[in-house]
Amino acid sequence: MAKALIVYDSATGNTEKMAIAIGEGFTEAGVLVEIKRVKNTTLDDLTAADAIVLGSPTYFGNMSGNMKSFIDKTVKLYPDKLKNKFGAAFVSAAAIGDGCETALISLIETLLIHRMVVVGLQENAKVIGRTAGSMGAISIETPDEECLTTCRGFGKRIAGFVKK
Repeated sequence: MAKALIVYDSATGNTEKMAIAIGEGFTEAGVLVEIKRVKNTTLDDLTAADAIVLGSPTYFGNMSGNMKSFIDKTVKLYPDKLKNKFGAAFVSAAAIGDGCETALISLIETLLIHRMVVVGLQENAKVIGRTAGSMGAISIETPDEECLTTCRGFGKRIAGFVKK
């Protein structure tokens, strides 16, 4: 059975809520999923997964320090231990303009450097009542039901690639 891993950091609980919703999407699509805080994640967890989804709060337009420290350890898996696995990313922020997209790109860069296949957000996704971008899920402040629905759909979308 295909296995997904969601690795996240969360200071206020907003990113955690997104991680859980993305996990629900994987489960609904029939993919085994493990959701882990970054501080409890090992490199072996990454290599055991078919898909890896990274989530972080936005700090100064970038990922959190905890996530960055963990990612720095993945150099031990470079260049081919994560090659051709599916990857995706999601972030949360306190306000529009706080650097969500740059934080998202920093996570996606990690996936690409590891030669992973990046899955973006589905069409017609919504965030704070507006059409979302295509790079990954974003929440501004506490994720509302529309955002959580988008996150579930994101999990289902990634699962569709993993199951092929």
